Amino acid sequence: MMGDRDFRSIVENAISSIGKELDLDIDSANIQNIHLQEAVQCLRRSYYDRIDPLELERRGFSELLSGLLRKLQYGSEPKEFDIENIKLKGQVDMLIDDSILLFRGTSNELENPLANDVLYLNACMWIYDKSDGIIVYISGDKKESTFSISRNKKMFEEIIRRVRVLNDLLKEQKTPILEPSTECSECQYYERCFMKKKNAKQLDLAEMLGFGNDKEQ
Repeated sequence: MMGDRDFRSIVENAISSIGKELDLDIDSANIQNIHLQEAVQCLRRSYYDRIDPLELERRGFSELLSGLLRKLQYGSEPKEFDIENIKLKGQVDMLIDDSILLFRGTSNELENPLANDVLYLNACMWIYDKSDGIIVYISGDKKESTFSISRNKKMFEEIIRRVRVLNDLLKEQKTPILEPSTECSECQYYERCFMKKKNAKQLDLAEMLGFGNDKEQ
């Protein structure tokens, strides 16, 4: 706090405003259009985002990296893939010749790409009909980890299955099953799936031992 202005709050609001401008364009009411991001992440999270959303707390510009890059000259236009009467919509960060690029922010260098990012990139290679895919992770200290993958049909078939499942559950208004992962602790819907988060409480040792309530007579 400096003077009468809470600069931390100002920064957080700015990040939130920028994030809303860069968020993926998903029409919650149109369940026949499913975005690829909805299919690769936890389906329960995707379901709640449409049925009963909670605002996601944004923690920094690394979360905005992908959206910012889509706005540059190399950013691609969204593309659709027909799955019977469902349209799967995907968008990559950069499309250069026959190569698809995804950029992700990370807290440290990675030895392997994250599973959700691999699923997303692989599906994009089928949606855009491209043969080369690259994921670039950029850490806060500007270190870079780059991974290239080849198209995998079975992996894309799994995405198609998940799209159909999410579409059916939205039609039936049925909550998807739990898909526990390392992302759960940071999810805005954590308390709907698990126990309520508790804040750490400082304990008084004397009170714990039974002396805390004694008063001088």
